[in-house]
Amino acid sequence: MESALLVGLSRQMALTHELDIVANNIANIDTNGYKADNALFAQYLMPDTRDNQFAGSDKDLSFVEDRASWIDFSAGAIEHTGNPLDVAIEGNAYLAVQTPRGVRYTRNGAFLTNATGQLVTSEGYPVLGDNGPITFQNTDHDVTISPTGIITARVGNSTTEAPRGQLQLVAFDQQQQLQKDGSSTFAPPAGVNPVPPALGTRVIQGAVEKSNVNAVAEISRMVEITQSYNDIANVLQQQSDQRTNALTQLSQAPASGSV
Repeated sequence: MESALLVGLSRQMALTHELDIVANNIANIDTNGYKADNALFAQYLMPDTRDNQFAGSDKDLSFVEDRASWIDFSAGAIEHTGNPLDVAIEGNAYLAVQTPRGVRYTRNGAFLTNATGQLVTSEGYPVLGDNGPITFQNTDHDVTISPTGIITARVGNSTTEAPRGQLQLVAFDQQQQLQKDGSSTFAPPAGVNPVPPALGTRVIQGAVEKSNVNAVAEISRMVEITQSYNDIANVLQQQSDQRTNALTQLSQAPASGSV
């Protein structure tokens, strides 16, 4: 009976972790550039310690092992906003931003300018160009961002365009090793370095990439996980009730040799 309880508890722990992941995905449905997380589980077979001479037989206990979570790096839908400072990336690449924790990478191109004219993310992180942060002048207008990320603007009454920098676009050969460092920013682990993006990668001005979370699928999954958790809880409660009843009956049985 104890083994059944342990197996059930291992499954409940796994479901709790998966529910946390699904809930976080749902919370970020409207976060630009967000990439959905997924849980990875495996079966762990352990011989029943009450009778381990049957190791490898049907006496093995099947536990749920919470192995890891993984990120779905598929592209989200591109939404045109009309904001000339917004950018979306078509292709497998990221934009570099400067954070207090160092350079991070994102596909969230919902940009604006701060009080000093720097191009920044919605969190206030400076957007990096090939020569550092990108800064506009007070008299800049009619900003243009080319498909290669070159940013120009007209100054005052001038009809010519002045360069303001080029967006730093990078890719990663080992993309699956990127680690989340915020809702839509990523940090590469040691040994994983950015590389130039593939040919054909382009920047789309006046658009943003939306979250790649499938809202209907995630909500359905949440309902399914909750139902599975409740089903296991009911089974465990039944096991507990049976044990309580057995102990109660044993305690009420007459002692051997009593009159």
